[in-house]
Amino acid sequence: MNIRKALLLPRGNVKLTPPAGLLRPRTIRARLRRILLVSVACALALLAVIIAGEVGRYRDTGATVRAVSLALAVQDLVHETQRERGLTNGLLGGDDSLWAVVEDQRTATDAALVALDRALADDPAGADEVRAALGQVAGLSATRAEVDARRVDRSAAFQFYSGAIAALNHARPGVDLARDTVLWRGLQALYALGAAKEYTAQERGFLNGVFAAGGFGQGEYVRFLDIRAAKQAAVTAFERDATQAQRGSLTSAMRSEEAVKAGAAEAIAIGSTAGPLVEPVAAADWWRHMTTVIDAERGVQQAVGDEIRSRAEQLRDRATLVLAAYLLAALLAIAVQVALVVASVRAITRPLARLAAEADDVATRRLPGLIAAWRGNDGVDPPPPEPVGLDDRAGSEIASVAQAFDRVQTTAYELASDQALLRRNTTESLANLARRNQNLVRRQLGLISEFEREELDPKALGNLFELDHLATRMRRNAESLLVLIGESSPRRWSEPIPLGDVIRAGLSEVDDYRRVVLRRVDDIAVSGTAVSELAHMLAELIENGLSFSPPDLEVEVYGRRVGQRYLIAIVDHGVGMAPDHLAIANARLRGEADFLVAPTRFLGHYVVGRLARRLGVEVELAASPVSGVVARMLLPENLISTTDGPVLGSKPAAAQQPALPEAGSPAGRHRQARLGGAGVSNSIPSTTAPDSANPPGAQGGSHSGDIASGVEVQRTRNGLVKRSRKTRDHAGVTPGATRPAPSRQPTAPPPERSPEQVRGMLAGFRAGHQRGERTGSTTQENRR
Repeated sequence: MNIRKALLLPRGNVKLTPPAGLLRPRTIRARLRRILLVSVACALALLAVIIAGEVGRYRDTGATVRAVSLALAVQDLVHETQRERGLTNGLLGGDDSLWAVVEDQRTATDAALVALDRALADDPAGADEVRAALGQVAGLSATRAEVDARRVDRSAAFQFYSGAIAALNHARPGVDLARDTVLWRGLQALYALGAAKEYTAQERGFLNGVFAAGGFGQGEYVRFLDIRAAKQAAVTAFERDATQAQRGSLTSAMRSEEAVKAGAAEAIAIGSTAGPLVEPVAAADWWRHMTTVIDAERGVQQAVGDEIRSRAEQLRDRATLVLAAYLLAALLAIAVQVALVVASVRAITRPLARLAAEADDVATRRLPGLIAAWRGNDGVDPPPPEPVGLDDRAGSEIASVAQAFDRVQTTAYELASDQALLRRNTTESLANLARRNQNLVRRQLGLISEFEREELDPKALGNLFELDHLATRMRRNAESLLVLIGESSPRRWSEPIPLGDVIRAGLSEVDDYRRVVLRRVDDIAVSGTAVSELAHMLAELIENGLSFSPPDLEVEVYGRRVGQRYLIAIVDHGVGMAPDHLAIANARLRGEADFLVAPTRFLGHYVVGRLARRLGVEVELAASPVSGVVARMLLPENLISTTDGPVLGSKPAAAQQPALPEAGSPAGRHRQARLGGAGVSNSIPSTTAPDSANPPGAQGGSHSGDIASGVEVQRTRNGLVKRSRKTRDHAGVTPGATRPAPSRQPTAPPPERSPEQVRGMLAGFRAGHQRGERTGSTTQENRR
């Protein structure tokens, strides 16, 4: 898991923030993982508490088992010590026949003591108390020596053994660990039976001495009654905590034949209140009967001990099973929880991932494709979008999100259809409007051409030329609108056109064309199908350079071959453009932007971009090495004509006379006036622009009929037809008289000329007239 960097506070007070990825995850998968971790941690904590309790119980049951084993070992030692006490008491009472039996019993007592030491080696519960009780047994060897030497009386020896046995019975290991009621009551019954057996043994040993001596000594009768009363109290305590079977076993032991005989001897002792026995009792018989009773009680005690040990082991096994069950349940619960969370994660994240993929596909492919289909449809509406796909296992919430995406997609489809319809209607309206404007401008140009043909006043003719130029620019605006809406130009040529004429055709459609200078331009012929678009592109770029450069600086045009392609450079010397603005402008010139969302001052860029993409021309704006901007147009090879035939507007090699007016002719001056005027360099041959190309044979002038009829005419040095003065004297007619009609010879009809040819001829006439006026003024000044 990625951990974000800790938040650094000012120096001297650095504080580490908790992992933000865990506290505030950003993905659904991470949030579900957080839920899993928190829930598993809580479950583990709860299970840890439960398992810790069960482990404690398991340990307690194990400790109880060991404590019960220790308690039984203590009771074994108590039993053997009791036997040794009784035999020792009889020996001190005067029965020397007990020496061998006493020695054997001492060996059994030592063996029980060794067994108890082994039980203490594991350090079970209650071991400290038992060790403390064994301190009372430490003087056993010394007491035995005193007994053997007869340096201790019967009462003192009895007191020592009884004290040691009482200390061992008082230890009671395992009672504090018993949490089970059956086990606790069994331990209580065990220790109560041990107390009853102890008092029975005291009674056996005590009366063994009395019977051997033939009566009670000083104070012995009272002590006998105390022992008997304590025995009865212990038996009562046993019956309170013992089970019915255990009580039955003890009752059977106390009602046996040996017990009855021991009871008869006990009755004699009870009746001897004065001290001497009312009736003699054989000490050996008493010992034998009581030993049988005590052994029976010992058997009952061992049975109770076995039941306690079995119960403890049963509790330990149960605790083991419970602990294993809890561990298995914990692992199963964690596994189930992990499986549920993983299933939930998959049930959520997979449909969401698919929904996200569908949404991304809708945003990146379907809707753009739909919009493109609406934009490019040919009257056929594209089909509605497919619904958003959804996993069958997705929940209702995710299905609602998918339905919302469907509604968004449907709304976008309807909006795109409305926009497409609006765009289609707008495009058709703009195309209709552009066509109308184009037709009106064409008619206007035709009327202007007729006015130019009929007008002889130089000033009025100059105004008509300016009006003609404005109309030409209006025609370019109409064609720009057609280009923007995807329509093609109606002006097409089937034959190649010289590049110089194409450049001049572009100049004829810009304002302030006199500032444009054509530098070195290599001669090539442009394919006739691309002439109008290329001239349009040149007009837009040249006008852009004119608009953003000072009015007193020129805009230069260069052209040269670059391998199989041709490069045209338009250089202005304005303030230039910033690099980011150049990048945006080049994007528009590559046709990568939509003109509908652009400012209107950049529409020329979009026109050039549309035409450049249509023709395959590479257009780029770059910073000029000195100042301003350089617009480079790289024409592809398919736009450059490689035909060997005649080029429209070029000079045929076999012609005796030039097919088109030369630079000094009136038509040539008119062409320069329209395509560049005095500001156009004469480094490029003056050829006719595509929209005013004269067919072969056109000579210019207004008296072409005389030229065609073969009548000898006189011309000026500029090639204009020189008119003869038609005065009355020259005509031979007196003033006021009617001049006779001159005789006319039949002549061939004048050739039919287009308005552009006539306009060129008139423009040449106007230019020659203006030059003549300037020449005459200069001559008069010189004469002065």
